[in-house]
Amino acid sequence: MTIDSAAALTSEILTTLDGRRDPVRAPQQQAYMKSAMPFYGIPVPQVRDIVRQIAKTHKPDLATVAEASRLLWDGAQYREDRYAAIALTGLSVAKGRLELMELYEYEARTGAWWDFVDEIAHRIADLHDAHPAETATWVRQWAVADTFWLRRLAVLSQLQRRQRTDTELLTEVIEANSASTEFFVAKAIGWALRNYAFTNPGWVRAFVDSHKLAPLSQREALKHVNLTVAID
Repeated sequence: MTIDSAAALTSEILTTLDGRRDPVRAPQQQAYMKSAMPFYGIPVPQVRDIVRQIAKTHKPDLATVAEASRLLWDGAQYREDRYAAIALTGLSVAKGRLELMELYEYEARTGAWWDFVDEIAHRIADLHDAHPAETATWVRQWAVADTFWLRRLAVLSQLQRRQRTDTELLTEVIEANSASTEFFVAKAIGWALRNYAFTNPGWVRAFVDSHKLAPLSQREALKHVNLTVAID
């Protein structure tokens, strides 16, 4: 990897994004996201596809991905620039790589909004599979971090893991945040439990019954559990 290769990858991504502007969609996205940073007006799935297609040509190694992601993130003029930075870390060469943990923490901390944090959570879910013990250590630290965005990341870090969910870790990070009055944390707790309820509704019901959760968290957690009971 050279700085030049990361710069070339970054430059092509930025040029391509700029060429896909949608002036009608852009202000709508900005208003929805309550973002001070403007948008090009490109849907996130298209940003991911742009990154994947460009990466096929550049064939970046892990170091290049990390450097290009940081370049895109720090130099972002539009919100999709940062979506592209996160999309780079979703490439196969970067999946489940512990070397990117500091980058994920940096982007979650400095991004400080749900769209970035929730996307990064998918990367942490991959790391739970690849390096469970090391990832759990990071997640436990985030669960008590000084910024609630890292706490949200910790709570959401096992989304879609289904039977692979580490329920002890899930319990630990939720208990560390169950008293929080922050909306984005309470919502995350409910979402994490609701998601796991598709796999183990009995566990989620027992968890809610045995823990004092914010009303928002409890309501979200039991949505599908209550539906299952009603159907039965």
